[in-house]
Amino acid sequence: MIPAVKLEKVNKRYHTPEGEISALEDISFSVGEGEFVGIVGPSGCGKTTLLSIISGLLEPSGGKVFIFGEESYGVNPKIGYMLQRDSLFEWRTIYKNVMLGLEIQNQVTAENISGINELLTKYGLNAFRDNYPSQLSGGMRQRAALIRTLAVNPKILLLDEAFSALDYQTRLAVNDDIYNIIKKEGKTAIMVTHDIAEAISMSERLYVLSRRPGTIKLSVDINLSIENRTPLLSRKAPEFRQYFDMIWKELDIHVL
Repeated sequence: MIPAVKLEKVNKRYHTPEGEISALEDISFSVGEGEFVGIVGPSGCGKTTLLSIISGLLEPSGGKVFIFGEESYGVNPKIGYMLQRDSLFEWRTIYKNVMLGLEIQNQVTAENISGINELLTKYGLNAFRDNYPSQLSGGMRQRAALIRTLAVNPKILLLDEAFSALDYQTRLAVNDDIYNIIKKEGKTAIMVTHDIAEAISMSERLYVLSRRPGTIKLSVDINLSIENRTPLLSRKAPEFRQYFDMIWKELDIHVL
């Protein structure tokens, strides 16, 4: 089966007045369609740079990126990107916010509007469609941001510290919320996070990057002996602590 995402020996170098800086080096991995993959690593190791390369916002200095078997150049419409903050416009209603991507892409059709209405209803935001972001909880705002991303029907979702702005309790609830939506919609997801527990609880496979230049130090398949897996239930699995300890040892916690 052709992977949804495949990287072959990707590297990224930046030129500065002080000289050349290598951010990423020899990154190769594949993500199957429908998989949820996590990436963790020390601050400054190139995690966000890697997502930017996959999305097409940055060009690699070397190597190749393939999306569903085709080499990818530039921004790819099959990819949706969720950033650290929800980036909802406070002067637009929730409905107008989730319409934004369709407006930008000139895809405001009856079919797509119907799709947005279905998503708002399915994920509990239809009653708040005329509210403004400031009137919603942090978790509901993240749900609205995800619906905005899903509205343009991407096949792949990139999540860059998408829950880091939330308080701990809300973050745990939103992990479950967003994970379930992504799984129900059948999307492929790649998530960058500093939170080891979050990465283990949501991912089916996890990559640990080294300090800069970022290289893959460890690849771990996450197999947990629980039924009907959710991020919250994953934390109760007997294997969870073993995975946590393994990844903790691979990271220099002082630079996280």
